[in-house]
Amino acid sequence: MTLNCLIIDDEPIARKLLQEYIEETDFLALVGMAENPVKAIGLINSLNVDLVFLDINMPKMNGLDFLRSANNLPMVIMTTAYGQYALDGFEMAVVDYLVKPFSLERFLKAAQKALELKTLRQKKSAPEKAEPGYFYVKCDGKIEKVLDDELVYIEAMANYVTLYTLSGKLVVYLTIKGILEKLPPEKFLQVHKSYIVNVSKVKTIEGNMLHIGTARITIGPGFTDEVLNKLLKDKLIKR
Repeated sequence: MTLNCLIIDDEPIARKLLQEYIEETDFLALVGMAENPVKAIGLINSLNVDLVFLDINMPKMNGLDFLRSANNLPMVIMTTAYGQYALDGFEMAVVDYLVKPFSLERFLKAAQKALELKTLRQKKSAPEKAEPGYFYVKCDGKIEKVLDDELVYIEAMANYVTLYTLSGKLVVYLTIKGILEKLPPEKFLQVHKSYIVNVSKVKTIEGNMLHIGTARITIGPGFTDEVLNKLLKDKLIKR
């Protein structure tokens, strides 16, 4: 990861030193410099700036006033000869506070803080990949894992149910009520006293018949309204 940096400092020597330090740091890239915050505002708005090195005592507007007045600033590291303003800076959530003159080693510690903060923010903002749903059942003396997305439909026979999956079938000692309670209701639907279907696997509705792959499953008496509402709600395109 590379952090794009902007220097805001009215002293040419200070800007030059920061430029050299940034060039020495492999995860930093200098994208701009400004003599005061007024000039910097346009650069921040036009460039993809991740980190600002901000001096305090500058003409037109000092660094602390800039922090107080600006919205949606990138991360900021204060660079100043005046250590007494450190508390003010940290109260405004700056990443670090460097008192001039500072060494490359001290600079690198501050830059590393910014990198870690950026990494943490990206992890928090990145959507987590949902783990595929699954459950386990006992079958023929073994415990089998069944993925929700691979389970096509379930057929009940007395105290047993047959799980029809994309790779075969499993006969399990369970009741249809017992397994229905363990399935995610947004994915599975009971359509008959003896059948549960994976909603996403239904290809055709023909009268009171559901086509799921090569199987034909009847919608049972008393289930029609619920089944059609679940399968067709907000999905049926009409003229």
